Amino acid sequence: MTTERRDGRMTAEVAAVREQLAGAARAALGGGRRLARAERLSGGSKKGVYRLVLDDGTTAFAYRWDDAENYWPAAEGDDDLADPFSPGLGLDLFEAAHARLAGLGVRVPAIRLVDRDGVHGPSDLAVVEDVRGESLEALLARDRRAAAPVLERLGEALAAMRGHRAPGYGKVAVVDAGGRSHGGSCEEVVLARARRDLAEAAVRDPRIARARDRLEERLTELAAAVRPRAEHAVVHGELGPDHVLVDPVGRPTLIDLEGTMYFDVEWEHVFLRIRLHDDYRPLAAAGLDGHRIALYLLAQRLSLTAGPLRLLDGDFPDRATMAGIAEYNLNRALDLAGGGPG
Repeated sequence: MTTERRDGRMTAEVAAVREQLAGAARAALGGGRRLARAERLSGGSKKGVYRLVLDDGTTAFAYRWDDAENYWPAAEGDDDLADPFSPGLGLDLFEAAHARLAGLGVRVPAIRLVDRDGVHGPSDLAVVEDVRGESLEALLARDRRAAAPVLERLGEALAAMRGHRAPGYGKVAVVDAGGRSHGGSCEEVVLARARRDLAEAAVRDPRIARARDRLEERLTELAAAVRPRAEHAVVHGELGPDHVLVDPVGRPTLIDLEGTMYFDVEWEHVFLRIRLHDDYRPLAAAGLDGHRIALYLLAQRLSLTAGPLRLLDGDFPDRATMAGIAEYNLNRALDLAGGGPG
């Protein structure tokens, strides 16, 4: 068993997690198999992601939603699902997003088991298919030519998501259940979030503090140029190449689904541009609104500054990576506000 607490020590709590995973693995995969190893992946910051290896070599992944697995410091409004940008936590959000994406023909890992009733332990749990492929991020780094058909297929998935229309914006689980999200429009929600991110970043970094008025003015200018829109499509929300796995036959498979929502497609495409740089070109979509892109780009730069800085308030282990993400996006946000670091 290779699950460890954040301080690296085996504890009774870790043993209880292993027992939960062992029972879930037996129920999900059956056949008299026994759990040999449960390896917690290092990338998860909001939920525990475990690779389950059974004694006959069968593998699967387990998602475990528990406060002890969440590295993010708690903040007011975290549990408000009517906020489209509240943390995407929980089995209900995962199942709703999975159903919507699968219904659109988008490849997502098959669900083998869900447990929200405490059958296998106190935490909500899902066991899903092990796609058995590398991430798109790793493939691009290894062989960009081999990644080309995967990007083409990802573009087709994005087109299917873009083609779906919803009556409102917000988390899939909320809208599909007939609920309503806060705010009057996507751009209004983004502006409010960007202002919160700006305030948080200003507290944590003096360069943002010195440029705060300039950044606030720029956000206001960009938001004022956006015209009303009534259409909302399906967006993953954080569709970086690390959230796309490539299955053995080259199909892109979306993971980390809980943040999936109905929103402006420009939000998705700004994030893709930020993460993919030149490799974004095969995914480009016609008809995107340039005013929304300008607002959402600055908003996401501020989010990618404030979020990592907030995560560093806690005990997230890969601190150098988070600090690097914050530093890079901080400088890009200052560039977008004009005038450099100030």
